Amino acid sequence: MNPSIVIPTYWAADPKRPGVYDHATALDAPMPELARCLDSLDDVSGVIRTIVLLVAPPDAEESARARVNAIVRDHPQLSPVVIGSPEARLLKARIAQLCPTLPGEPVSLRGYGAIRNMGLAVSALLGHDVCVFMDDDEVALSSDFLLDAVYGLGQLTRQDLKLLAKTGHFVDANDSHLASEKSLALWEHWWSKRTEFNQWMSRALEGTRICRSNVACGGCLAIHAGAYAHVPFDPWITRGEDLDYLLDLRLCGLDMWFDGQWFVRHLPPKTPDEPHRFLQDIYRWFYERAKLDACSRQPSLRKVSPASLMPYPGRWLSPEVESRAAKAALARVAFGPARRASLRIWARGRGEANTYARQNAANYVRLLSFWPSVVDGLWNDEKLAAAVLSAGTKGASAA
Repeated sequence: MNPSIVIPTYWAADPKRPGVYDHATALDAPMPELARCLDSLDDVSGVIRTIVLLVAPPDAEESARARVNAIVRDHPQLSPVVIGSPEARLLKARIAQLCPTLPGEPVSLRGYGAIRNMGLAVSALLGHDVCVFMDDDEVALSSDFLLDAVYGLGQLTRQDLKLLAKTGHFVDANDSHLASEKSLALWEHWWSKRTEFNQWMSRALEGTRICRSNVACGGCLAIHAGAYAHVPFDPWITRGEDLDYLLDLRLCGLDMWFDGQWFVRHLPPKTPDEPHRFLQDIYRWFYERAKLDACSRQPSLRKVSPASLMPYPGRWLSPEVESRAAKAALARVAFGPARRASLRIWARGRGEANTYARQNAANYVRLLSFWPSVVDGLWNDEKLAAAVLSAGTKGASAA
């Protein structure tokens, strides 16, 4: 196999500003998470290429590019390629030629799902038949990280099902494989997934090494070209694009598989409880429900029911998520931080999220019809690959 390692890295002048991506790195950070992540990969066997997706607002991109170029220069053995705006423009121009009526902006450095698709697109362009995603706030714990990543990929399971996508998981700083179940604040009670997630994870870790998954860890995720050439990430999801990809695979008759022996350490920076993130979550789950409902009416797609995804994330795909959102918003108004913003979420945000869900529910079905042409047109395009790699080299030289 010929795997790539894809690492999205998010930068901002002020990472605490509302609307900035989760875990964005400050431009003046003394020890960026990306540097720590790449340090851990130096000891990993078999690294062929590392693709770093640079995400930054326009006013911070030049400075972020300089920092990222400096970091990757310290890791030449990882064959790093930085994909920023200049490289992305080349890819998007080619995709526009391949599919002039492609809906939305499915391959981009903006939006969680579109950013993941950029990783798939670059991997296809450079001929990688496996795309291994990491997050920059994670570290590899073994020299066999890539061997574990590709373990079983392309093979048949005991049920004669082809294993084309799999997820590992992460341990925290205390080596726990489960989400912390410390006491929840009052406003978190109706909006926490920890208990349900841990119920599923505990059972999975006690079973065989490989099992069908109900979870997906975007920072420990391996996708074979046999899957990513047909199933893209959803650019209309506001967050949780990794779990959404599991649902997308099921819609297309494939599965995400869980590897209990493949994991990384997750070392996220501390982030405050922020109303904007809560609102994004409401958009996410309302949209997810509407999308699955729209897809259930497509004869070419399989139906995905909440019951098939219990104990997690089934309840979040059921009608009860709307009452949970209302109760959580009211609790935040009464007891939580940023009460005025929470009141707006309760009064208007939930309705706006429902409108967004209805308006965009059918978009992914249309994208599915275009995506194979995108990947096929990009696959091993040597001329475009040379232009992209040259753009990266010029950027590194200028920094």
